[in-house]
Amino acid sequence: MSKPIKKYSNFDEASESILQMMSKFIEINTLFIAKNDRQHNEIVKVFNKDSVLLEEGSELPFRETFCKLSVDRGREVLIIPDLAGSGLTKDLDVTKNLGGGCFIGIPIYYENGENYGTICGLDTNSLPFTDKHVELFETMATLLSYVLELDRANKEIIHLSAPIVPITKGVAILPIIGDISEYRAEKIIHTALTSSTDLSLNYLIIDLSGILQINDDVSVHLLNLVRMLELIGVTPALTGIRPDLAMKAVQLNLDLDNILIGGDVEGVLSHIGFSLNRK
Repeated sequence: MSKPIKKYSNFDEASESILQMMSKFIEINTLFIAKNDRQHNEIVKVFNKDSVLLEEGSELPFRETFCKLSVDRGREVLIIPDLAGSGLTKDLDVTKNLGGGCFIGIPIYYENGENYGTICGLDTNSLPFTDKHVELFETMATLLSYVLELDRANKEIIHLSAPIVPITKGVAILPIIGDISEYRAEKIIHTALTSSTDLSLNYLIIDLSGILQINDDVSVHLLNLVRMLELIGVTPALTGIRPDLAMKAVQLNLDLDNILIGGDVEGVLSHIGFSLNRK
């Protein structure tokens, strides 16, 4: 029986899996992905086989890193077989801390040509790198560039499909559109709580009429959102609950007592003291 295809919800998850996969094809102690802003270089993902040479979240000035040398090289793989003997690296503090070794790396770019960071390999021993290793790093850098664009597009879609729409002082609408995964539900909760605070909302109307389908976990997330809004002093209201969503709520025995529920946005606005003037 074949294994199910693993799905990744963001760049972070995909990059971790890529490093683990690469470790099976190259005998090097440490593989890592770093992100830089031209000032600082942060290790965002790392896979250490034996010795812990790097840790996730560690940061160094960009100019003092092997990653800068890789970015300066451009879109070609940079190989330094002897860090202590190379004029590029022998005087760097990172080389002195390692006591020597080798490095291989290539930059990762966004589609517009902007540099995100690098994907690299590091070891305290000198290793024989081959054309297959070069091809491996080139392929993974291209793949990560593609994943970066997908991740950015997904974040934009999530934002557009759950926008906070202010309609008057202290009142806004959150129309939720499309399918809701657990990951997307978490993002919606974050957006709702942050925007409610930033906009000093008294009421947030959550319109569910655009939801295509909803599972048990997502139902619980939405209920949690309602409760969290109450905790920060925002009165939540639900509109657009279709019969299938209502049946799901009953099946899950969700506690909807004391939650303001209306058939549509106009009904909720009327309930809280607003009216729509039609010309």
